[in-house]
Amino acid sequence: MGRHHARVLAGLEGVELVGVVDPMGDSNGWAQGAPVLSTVDELIARGLDYAVVACPTALHEEVGLRLAEAGVCALIEKPLADTVEGARRLVEAFESRGLVAGVGHIERCNPALRSMRARLEAGELGEVFQVVTRRQGPFPHRIADVGVVKDLATHDIDLTGWVTGQRYESIAAHTVSKSGRPHEDMVSAVGRLSDGTMVNHLVNWLSPLKERFTSVTGERGTFIADTLTADLTFHSNAAVATEWEALQAFRGVSEGDMIRYAIPKREPLLVEHELFRDAVRGIEKDICTLRDGLRTVEVAAALLESAKTGRTVTASVGELALHGA
Repeated sequence: MGRHHARVLAGLEGVELVGVVDPMGDSNGWAQGAPVLSTVDELIARGLDYAVVACPTALHEEVGLRLAEAGVCALIEKPLADTVEGARRLVEAFESRGLVAGVGHIERCNPALRSMRARLEAGELGEVFQVVTRRQGPFPHRIADVGVVKDLATHDIDLTGWVTGQRYESIAAHTVSKSGRPHEDMVSAVGRLSDGTMVNHLVNWLSPLKERFTSVTGERGTFIADTLTADLTFHSNAAVATEWEALQAFRGVSEGDMIRYAIPKREPLLVEHELFRDAVRGIEKDICTLRDGLRTVEVAAALLESAKTGRTVTASVGELALHGA
């Protein structure tokens, strides 16, 4: 991800890319001409307003804490940290110093999901019943330190809470590890949000099919977002008279109109950086805060705990408690 961040930052209005840290150097020229440094301290010494942390997840806490100590704002790639405790320490480090900090949950900047969220907030779907996500694809060889839950499922955990405005209350999950790595590579989960909405997540990196699917079903129909193509469609319920007397008491739904919305499609990473740049400038923007990132890490930990114990786990903010399945 670092090379993509550098590309966007190098051309971002109002921002100067003053340096990139990579102990391995930059043989591919991904730093966009910026100086390539060996340590975070060398970068801090150049004088920074903010930094982007796009290193392996296990190093997020170490790098983030160093930036906070130096008074540097930071956009930290998702997930915020590889442990709940590490995520909490990062929240405390930046908040106690009054620094702007965010997490790179880029799906929040996907045009399809931004449009979906706005429509849900406007009440276009009515009461929400269920959120279903599928995130499948081949194994990403750049990932070595975490499993599919912390790498991919955190996308779906965050976007579900963000588009609905709700928090997870409970989660139950099963995982498998088929690739010979020490981490899980497939997960299936079912959960409940604070308003009673049902949630289902299917995530793996064992499939040759790449899929990024989010559906939200409510009393007026279903929104479906394909975040690979940034398309949003709406399948409405249709009112059809039932002549069969025995079924007249059952008010089901049938297929109605389908609409694919025409929406502006800007690069999500560019939108993410524009929002964070403005937040650093003091302009109030809808960024993914560290506390948002902490909640996602907590839910991911609850998901893994459920898979380990075979029990449903509550995912209340700040604590994880086991309950009988």
